[in-house]
Amino acid sequence: MHEASLAGGVLQLVDDAARREGFSRLIELRLEVGQLAGIDLHALRFALESLAPGTILAGARIVIEEPPGLAFCLPCGQSVRISQRGDACPLCAGYQLQPTGGMELRVVDMRVSDD
Repeated sequence: MHEASLAGGVLQLVDDAARREGFSRLIELRLEVGQLAGIDLHALRFALESLAPGTILAGARIVIEEPPGLAFCLPCGQSVRISQRGDACPLCAGYQLQPTGGMELRVVDMRVSDD
């Protein structure tokens, strides 16, 4: 389950930001996990919640947004939405698609407190 190691990386990023910026409490963490990123959102949330006790994640609200998968279809020259890699183009049914969006895993923002 690579989501556990991803959650550990997110925790490290938040810890580093807390040290650098001097905040003591995380109120809300907002992540973007693209539909084509190959990450199970439920497993990632579970891993983050499992790591939270005793860390800066404890008590924080975790919001995970899932941007859609986007691809450029070479045969029809259109940008299209796809739900997973390997899908056919919904316009021409071709399979020559170049993913262009929905592959990210990133921290969008954090609401913090320094009390």
